[in-house]
Amino acid sequence: MTDLPRSDPLAAVSPLDGRYARYTEPLVPYASESALMRARVRVEVEYLLALADLDATPVTVDDPAALRDCYESFDAEDARLVKRLETEGAEGYSATNHDVKAVEYFLRTRTDESLYPWIHFGLTSEDVNNLAHRLLLKPAVEDVLVPALEDVRDQLASLARDYRDTPMLARTHGQPATPTTFGKEMAVVAARLGQTLGRVRDAADGLAGKLAGASGTYAAHDAAYPDVDWPAFAREFVTGLGLDHTPLATQVNPCDDIAALFDALRGVNNVLLDLDRDAWLYVSDRYLGQRAVEGETGSSTMPHKVNPIDFENSEGNLSKANSDLTFLADYVTTSRLQRDLSDSTVKRNMGAALGHCLIAYRKTEAGLEKIVPNEQVMREELESTPEIIGEAVQTILRREGDTEAYERVKELTRGQRVTLDDFRALFDDLDVDESVREELRALTPAGYVGRASELATE
Repeated sequence: MTDLPRSDPLAAVSPLDGRYARYTEPLVPYASESALMRARVRVEVEYLLALADLDATPVTVDDPAALRDCYESFDAEDARLVKRLETEGAEGYSATNHDVKAVEYFLRTRTDESLYPWIHFGLTSEDVNNLAHRLLLKPAVEDVLVPALEDVRDQLASLARDYRDTPMLARTHGQPATPTTFGKEMAVVAARLGQTLGRVRDAADGLAGKLAGASGTYAAHDAAYPDVDWPAFAREFVTGLGLDHTPLATQVNPCDDIAALFDALRGVNNVLLDLDRDAWLYVSDRYLGQRAVEGETGSSTMPHKVNPIDFENSEGNLSKANSDLTFLADYVTTSRLQRDLSDSTVKRNMGAALGHCLIAYRKTEAGLEKIVPNEQVMREELESTPEIIGEAVQTILRREGDTEAYERVKELTRGQRVTLDDFRALFDDLDVDESVREELRALTPAGYVGRASELATE
């Protein structure tokens, strides 16, 4: 296997960049190491421009657009240079063995020498990193994950509308229960997904950055320019990047905002896990058929099979994503005293968690595109389970004042296989008005779906 170049997806250590690379590609601008380099350059450049706007400092930037071009046109060659500055040394600089310092030296290769003292002036690496991570995490969620989730939600809403009148046996505790419609069940998932998606949007919108120096006290800034309102400067700078501002921090941003985002994503994922498992069971029960994809192999030995592989794949990736998100949310909010480096290592894995999310969302979407409700199977099972109208029977009889209504139906149906004729025999023996008897005789399993159609439409 040594003949495979490291860049070949077949040589990837993780399936995220190997087998599933085509699914995770939209996250590359936000989750790759080169993306993090570019985001750091952006923070350093915008900070330098902010210093130049201060009357107190002698910083002069003659061409802000040219300076911004350092990150706006940041490309693969730039990323490779940053990496060489870190690991080998380049452009007259020894290897930094420090990724943020490498960015500082990279900017020196792109700017006038007069600006060198002001690049990274008064900052600690975490000032740059915490902002860079959020500048990547926010659009990764808003521009990649959220649209993918919206596609799933829209598919569910379409299924809810199209099959709002398709009756289906419900199951509680795995046993036959009051009927529903397939459309109404899809509407439930669509509504849940919409609600949890709202929490994801809110959490992404609430990401907050800090810029307060080595121990969160603005000490270096204050030593150099004590007359500048550095907390106000930091607030304006951070919000200017499109983030909320965290005014109180140690060297590290507490990361409660990132934890809230990951918890919100877990909420979305749990809704989809519920859907994947139910869809799998519906396929197993033949309530759902699946459109065969031409040329696709369902089983290596059983040619007839069309397996629910998309739902299974989604379930696996959602479970992996949730495991990662739980770990990340717990870990990034802790730091020994004012700083330790363990969280930095962990944060490099945030993109992997998002990658598993994105694969899962696209797989659920693919699964929903293939399913075809088998209305005949659904109706046949309803007709073969007439005992489910027992709830309606005892409720109507209660309305008529029958104090033994529940017990009558229980005696007839509990643990028994009954027919509609058995119910009709019961109705004939009841001391009720003929209109009530006709009302009871009109009950059918397929017709006993309440307001399901309205609920699915809403």
